[in-house]
Amino acid sequence: MKKFIAITVFILASLSGFTQILKPVKWSFSSETINEKEAFILLTANIDQGWHVYSQFIEEGGPIPTAFIFNKSADYKLLGKTSETPKATSAFDNNFGMQISWHERKVVFKQKISLNKPEVKVNGTLEFMVCNDKQCLPPEELEFSLVVKAGKSAIIATTPVATTVPIENISDSTTLIDTSNKIVSTTIKPTKIEINDATNQTSNPSLWAIFLAGFIGGLLALIMPCIFPMLPLTVSYFTKKAGSRRKAISHAGIYGLSIIVIYVALGMIITLIFGSDALNELASNGIFNFLFFVLLVVFAISFFGAFEINLPSSWINKIDAQSDKGGLVGLFFMAFALALVSFSCTGPIIGTLLVQAAAMGELMGPAIGMLGFSLALAIPFTLFASFPSLLKSLPKSGGWLNSVKVTLGFIELALAFKFLSNVDLAYHWEFLDREIFLVLWIVIFAMMGFYLLGKLKFSHDSDLPFITIPRLFLAIITLAFTIYMIPGLWGAPLKAISAWLPPQTTQDFDLYTNTLSSPEVKQDTVKKKYGGLFKAPHNLNAFFDYEQGLAYAKQQNKPVLIDFTGHSCVNCRKMEAAVWSEPEVLERLKKDYVLISLYVDDKTDLPENEKYISKFSGKKIKTIGNKWSDFQASTFQTNSQPYYVIVNSEGNVLVEPQAFNLDIKNYVNFLDSGLAAYQNKK
Repeated sequence: MKKFIAITVFILASLSGFTQILKPVKWSFSSETINEKEAFILLTANIDQGWHVYSQFIEEGGPIPTAFIFNKSADYKLLGKTSETPKATSAFDNNFGMQISWHERKVVFKQKISLNKPEVKVNGTLEFMVCNDKQCLPPEELEFSLVVKAGKSAIIATTPVATTVPIENISDSTTLIDTSNKIVSTTIKPTKIEINDATNQTSNPSLWAIFLAGFIGGLLALIMPCIFPMLPLTVSYFTKKAGSRRKAISHAGIYGLSIIVIYVALGMIITLIFGSDALNELASNGIFNFLFFVLLVVFAISFFGAFEINLPSSWINKIDAQSDKGGLVGLFFMAFALALVSFSCTGPIIGTLLVQAAAMGELMGPAIGMLGFSLALAIPFTLFASFPSLLKSLPKSGGWLNSVKVTLGFIELALAFKFLSNVDLAYHWEFLDREIFLVLWIVIFAMMGFYLLGKLKFSHDSDLPFITIPRLFLAIITLAFTIYMIPGLWGAPLKAISAWLPPQTTQDFDLYTNTLSSPEVKQDTVKKKYGGLFKAPHNLNAFFDYEQGLAYAKQQNKPVLIDFTGHSCVNCRKMEAAVWSEPEVLERLKKDYVLISLYVDDKTDLPENEKYISKFSGKKIKTIGNKWSDFQASTFQTNSQPYYVIVNSEGNVLVEPQAFNLDIKNYVNFLDSGLAAYQNKK
């Protein structure tokens, strides 16, 4: 009967949403022999449905990436960098303003080592962060230790991992232990880890974005001065030399296919030279981002007509000579000659595309981008060879081709500042703030609009006696976009382009955030502990130390809202932007509550006299984040963020805590019920 009651209570607790300490990631550690001198260390994360851990390759300012530190030893040497299988899912995150990569279900991190003796012991530490769609858990550090023998695979695991790992996910020999570090099971399985997971075989949205960007780039290249005039000449050549329409179509098809092969090969060469690890590093490396900025500025200057980027003429002459041979080889070299001759126009577009593909960290990004680019170039040649009469509908060559080139120069220049912004944020230079970035974009696009109206003229431009209708509409769109950005100088969110802008917190003059503040509530002048490290959103008068906040609440005779949050918590930022900014919520936070925001992932070291060993987890508490994470887990039996708790000045919980929920009415009711409970218990 007692057992039945216990099970019933457990089920009811689960259904009622009681808090719990979540452990959605189970780690196991093993080795895989390569030969008598080399082996792989396999660090496998099995992740519960709906959760994800982040990739190793995330730039500073985003969520906490997975990281591994192997203790130095003369017994072994690390070979290369730690790889990830399968490839991480990647997408642009508007909250962080950067590309984010993560893993779901299962991921194997593999590190190759060389052994200096028959048996070595490998020790290290891993750090990871796990999130789902509604919450994030604090970053966690785990120690691991395993013995690797030459010619064999043996494991001694001493890291806390969950006791349940699916049998199909266990490698040759894996020892699992629970959070008390006691061995609970050892499983020996002769088969190796299978990496393929049907749930992870979906297409990556970012690859489609790269392909689309490449295709658009190809269409733009098609109407550049170096290519557009060649379109009717090349098609006429096929038609006359082939002698028949059918043969002309086949020749044009082979010509177009050759264009695709040439450009895709270029993308593949870039991939082979750099490799997947290097491409991922390019996405987050400050030096490369700065070089990309310089490169795009050079491309823009070239498009403005200051100089042309040309390949050596000897290359072009040799390739052109090969094109006279005829047959399939001749058609291929004709396509090659087109690529070389048109490089002064296509080079900056190709360069920009490859930079963008590399910055997204995708292994096949350059090849996919070049596929889209070459497809857009190849289709018109085949199409017009099939239907020569369509050539009559093409506009005549003229000054408008150079206008296309200059217009792309303005766009290249604007894109360049996005890469400079990435560097500025990563290294905390703090000179390219949001309003400075917007000023540059406003000036660039305003000048582009004036250029389209004929008010600006470059050295290679023809006289513009009148404005064509397409040019007029492009000018209207450009100038309208320019005016749209102007309110951003005073803090307007500009949600349509927020992903391209530096974060709102970098705005120095922010009337938008200031208007969210109630003029009736004066900011308190109490000196806050950790006040120099943290800043509350919407000018809220928050405390960042629990004890100090409780003391202030007792003095003010107000209830306390504890906000368990984190720098890398996406959903925390969503709650602050979508819920806390609402007037009815913000008014209650300012007038009725003392807000205490506790950052569970902050890396600031505690003073030596404040460091301690947690009675709850047994871990050493060394940082501010460790302190508040341990406090949340030991006091409220949960470790997810965001998490909101209403207490009185004695620290007693007044109403049921809340987690991530974008329902504004629900949050208002939560605050009102907490205030009512506080007043009733006074």
